[in-house]
Amino acid sequence: MANAPAPIRVGLIGYGYAGKTFHAPLIRAVPALDLRVVGSRDPAKVRADLPGLAVMADPAAVAASDGVDLVVIASPNDTHAPLARIALEAGKHVVIDKPFTLDLAEARGLVALARRHGGKLSVFHNRRWDSDYLSVRKAIADGLVGKVQHFESHFDRFRPQVRDRWREGAGPGSGIWYDLGPHLVDQAFQLFGLPDLVSANLARLRPGALSDDWAHVVLDYPDLRVVLNASMLVAGGSPRFVVHGEAGSLVKEHPDVQEQQLLAGMAPGAPGWGQDPDRIAIHDGRGGVKRLPALAGDQRGFYQDLAQGIAHGGVDQTPALDALQVMACIEAALISARTGTVVALPLAPEERHASQFAGDGAISLS
Repeated sequence: MANAPAPIRVGLIGYGYAGKTFHAPLIRAVPALDLRVVGSRDPAKVRADLPGLAVMADPAAVAASDGVDLVVIASPNDTHAPLARIALEAGKHVVIDKPFTLDLAEARGLVALARRHGGKLSVFHNRRWDSDYLSVRKAIADGLVGKVQHFESHFDRFRPQVRDRWREGAGPGSGIWYDLGPHLVDQAFQLFGLPDLVSANLARLRPGALSDDWAHVVLDYPDLRVVLNASMLVAGGSPRFVVHGEAGSLVKEHPDVQEQQLLAGMAPGAPGWGQDPDRIAIHDGRGGVKRLPALAGDQRGFYQDLAQGIAHGGVDQTPALDALQVMACIEAALISARTGTVVALPLAPEERHASQFAGDGAISLS
């Protein structure tokens, strides 16, 4: 029997909310990955959670380190492209936390660089492995509501007080649309492909808000409208998904539980991991309601697929070209909100056909 490949050595840049809550636990839960070093200016924070792990204060040193094969970038959004360039030029595989970059031009530059250097470049669209999305996707694929004509997706928080952190500041890449918009857009694109037009309204609704904390974006498809919402002022009562079709309607009330489980200290893969008690409601239009169990979620799938692709040349399910399409929608919505116009996705023909078909994501840069 052939020996198993050596674990892929990982360097994680950033140990703020995303790095601490998502990336470090998920990486450590995948046997094919070996977290070797964290780039952070707060080594005590890292070592309190990960005793014995190497910590580097300089993120660029992690990106270029000879001791890692895969660089995961979970630092502020304006550092994504510069650090990714360093890592790719050093021959590393790279994962970037969403959003991919600050704009479409940066995204295109990184895709071209990854092609030249032969590394895998992926974006952390972990919400493809959420129970709510997986359950709704299956219900649609099974024809439970017939042809979909209205799809509504909410990604909401209740944080009425503006907090002193870069995500809510006035700097580049801040605001709720950069933060939560990529998840909403990626899931919609996986289900329905690329829209014809994008219209958006972004607002600052909380007193003292420095960046947008409310977003309402509509994607136009032939015979279908997709409505994407994100807000910092939703205490409850807003379903995660609402889907209306020719044969009925679907409501998924509550979101995936993995983020809350991670915050509570649950290890990915522990008993109960990703189990969603919230059933999907299917309304038949005649007063009948059928409630179906939700599928389990498991965000380890992101890193498992990536590790498989690196080790064996398989297909990474969240490739950079998919993320480039998402970035085009993020940018189109920003233009729409600023100008009050309806905007087409600013993609070249070869960028529009990056994925083989909606929901596949089957394209690799390697």
